[in-house]
Amino acid sequence: MARRVGLTGGIASGKSTVSARLAALGATIIDYDRLAREVVAPGSPALDLIAQRFGAGVITPEGTLDRPALGALVFADPAALKDLEAITHPAIRDLAAEREQQAGPDGIVVHDNPLLVEMGASAACDVVIVVDAPEELQVARMVGDRGMSEADARARIAAQASRDQRNAAADVLIENTGTREQLSARVDEVWKDLVEPGAR
Repeated sequence: MARRVGLTGGIASGKSTVSARLAALGATIIDYDRLAREVVAPGSPALDLIAQRFGAGVITPEGTLDRPALGALVFADPAALKDLEAITHPAIRDLAAEREQQAGPDGIVVHDNPLLVEMGASAACDVVIVVDAPEELQVARMVGDRGMSEADARARIAAQASRDQRNAAADVLIENTGTREQLSARVDEVWKDLVEPGAR
């Protein structure tokens, strides 16, 4: 059986950098952000349900999902976010299971999922890796690197599981407060433990 690794972290924690390094080391990555886009492709059942629940204003003239419009609705309204998750999470889970089967029986399959804890998916993993950064550093990265306002950045953080909730699910905690090189070196250590459990 492939080892199923859950990888998560708050927005702007550095999770994507960790995921890219694990891929370079040989892991099969199942990217949930990509799955989330695939399940709402034009013509998909999930997109039809989203349009029914949130109205035509969240669909572009080309028939694709208007992510900023939908985001503006759900990040300001916890009940709306829950409704969206009830539509998308089951579809994402099904697609992830399909991708995992395609990966074959050997190796390490990393479920790169920013909502691993919120989706209740951490219990199904052999190992859970959480990439952690203090909230002020997350905000600074979103404002500096992504051009978000501080209010938008804090709303995104508030919409996710808390640091305590995420960190409580961790088998391995990767603190990302240093340089990219330090982060890469820490991921290499974690990879050795995944490939040869108990070797160090």
